[in-house]
Amino acid sequence: MSEQNSAIADTEGHRNLLILLFAGFVLSGIATTIVGPMLPIFIKRWSLDDGQAGLFSTIQFLAALGGTLASSAIAAWRGYKPALVLGYALMGGGLACLNADTHGVALAATAAFGLGYGLTTPGTNLSVAELGGAKSASLLNQLNFAWGAGAMICSVLIAFALKHNAISILLAATAIFGGILVVGLSFASFGVQKHEKGVNATGAISPVIGLGITIALAAMFFIYVAMENGIGFWSAEYAKRIANGITYTTTLAPMFFYAGLTSGRAAAPLVLRTLHERKLVLGALSLEAAATVLLITSRTLPVATAAVFLAGLGCASVYPIFIAWLSRWYGASAKKIGGILFALASLGGCPSTKKIRVVSKFSGSLRVGFLVPLACATALIFLVLSLRRQTTA
Repeated sequence: MSEQNSAIADTEGHRNLLILLFAGFVLSGIATTIVGPMLPIFIKRWSLDDGQAGLFSTIQFLAALGGTLASSAIAAWRGYKPALVLGYALMGGGLACLNADTHGVALAATAAFGLGYGLTTPGTNLSVAELGGAKSASLLNQLNFAWGAGAMICSVLIAFALKHNAISILLAATAIFGGILVVGLSFASFGVQKHEKGVNATGAISPVIGLGITIALAAMFFIYVAMENGIGFWSAEYAKRIANGITYTTTLAPMFFYAGLTSGRAAAPLVLRTLHERKLVLGALSLEAAATVLLITSRTLPVATAAVFLAGLGCASVYPIFIAWLSRWYGASAKKIGGILFALASLGGCPSTKKIRVVSKFSGSLRVGFLVPLACATALIFLVLSLRRQTTA
């Protein structure tokens, strides 16, 4: 009877932990994207030029990168909990101070919540992967759906708060949300269940995992984010050029991409019940490549918008499954290398947008620039096929 009660308590503890981690990723989605809709406010308040305004994004990116790297060391030393608790404390505090009266304080606040979500991203993903066991890919898709939901509602919340002169109230609410997460995670148990056969629960790296596989997985993390950010970042500008001017639809083009991304992650758990992870990844990447070709050849705004949505749909399940493979192949050692791989993923986002810009400028056409994410999708298909032995296990 005592063993049965212990099992029930473990199940309830894991469920409560998952609720906290999912809620935290909604807040992380808001923190990741909040600088964009807040930037016009900052530019007007302090009369910033483009270079000064761009400093917010740079500081956010560098702080997040530092947090991601630090999370690996913290997790290897003390487990996931300390990085998550510190991360959400920084995230809540940074968001609370973002609407500051002085430029320097707003920049410091941006660095704080950037560092915060850098600290929380690897630990949250890997904790959920461990808790999910054999169903980790399905659970990680749901987790990243929560992040997408936070990212999508961020602009809506800022617009609503601006209309009602309630920016400070909104940011205070996010800070309170962060505080609740800090308290909840401080008392949560991060013990991991023993999972089904096929899941590396021993903590040892599988003997088939060598340096070549590690390099391939690192490349997959880097290339995926480069592909996703490339299309998401340039879709509005591409739509504007097709429409020969800024319209309501062209402005919303990135929303269609993230709508495809979010809806795909919501559907992935159902698809994974009947389709193997490897087949889903290859199918998704093929859809992404086809959608990018459609985007390149599109001549009307409706076709381009549909292509952007399909591109988001193609991206949806790929990254969560990559994280599931990382956790499954490396076991407890994922704590040590996870931060490095997530840092590489972060780095992938920056050069991709620049490469599209360079190719576009050199060729004189943004259509040609989209060959960069098409090449990314092709490279990922090749890498997944090269890892057949691991991905079919």
